[in-house]
Amino acid sequence: MNFNFEWEMVIKLCTALLFGLFIGIDRQLKQKPLGIKTSMVICIASCLVTIVSIEAFAKFAGPDHPNMDPMRLAAQIVSGIGFLGAGAILRRSNEGISGLTSAAMIWAASGIGIAIGTGFYVEASLAVILLIISVNFVPYVIKWIGPYKLNQRDVSIKIVMEDHGDVTELIRIIERKDEHGREAKYTQHRIRRLKIKDLDEGRHRVDMVISASDKEYTTEIYHFLRKIEHVSSVEVENL
Repeated sequence: MNFNFEWEMVIKLCTALLFGLFIGIDRQLKQKPLGIKTSMVICIASCLVTIVSIEAFAKFAGPDHPNMDPMRLAAQIVSGIGFLGAGAILRRSNEGISGLTSAAMIWAASGIGIAIGTGFYVEASLAVILLIISVNFVPYVIKWIGPYKLNQRDVSIKIVMEDHGDVTELIRIIERKDEHGREAKYTQHRIRRLKIKDLDEGRHRVDMVISASDKEYTTEIYHFLRKIEHVSSVEVENL
């Protein structure tokens, strides 16, 4: 191994550390499961395994090893990194799922490490820039100029009604379909999932997931529900 190649390996691994740091900082600022340390480890390890795979082919390939593939180890990184991505995906008690973006970023960090290990510095740099833009800026642009359905979020609602409350009337009030005007569509709700359960003393518990506008604060939804007649308790959570 010559001196120039040793420096090339050092540059590759340091670049992988730097790009992993960028991805980790982005996730850490948003308090997501994928942090700075995890992102750097993934990127550096992927780069290292790719370098080993390429160099092993150059060192050992020959008539005695005709089936050696320089990217075999790199291919296993892409499939093997899945267990880390699965660990970042969380299923909460309200049946909401979070961590999908972090799982995708874990997979992307491994891909960036592979790209650096094979010497595609420009492509890896562009990928990091596009990744950061896609998760930080593009969603806000879509919310600004996109259609209304892209500007909605899911909200979990749990309501306990008194024994003489009408659940059907409750649903009508929550949907707000009777409201009209320019701002009506920003306050109307679409029920996506509904569950009704009987409680003691004739009360009912109504669990639902609704689609609400991003312009409507969660506190506004809470106070709106509290004012409905025969509603004794309300629990509201963003999904």
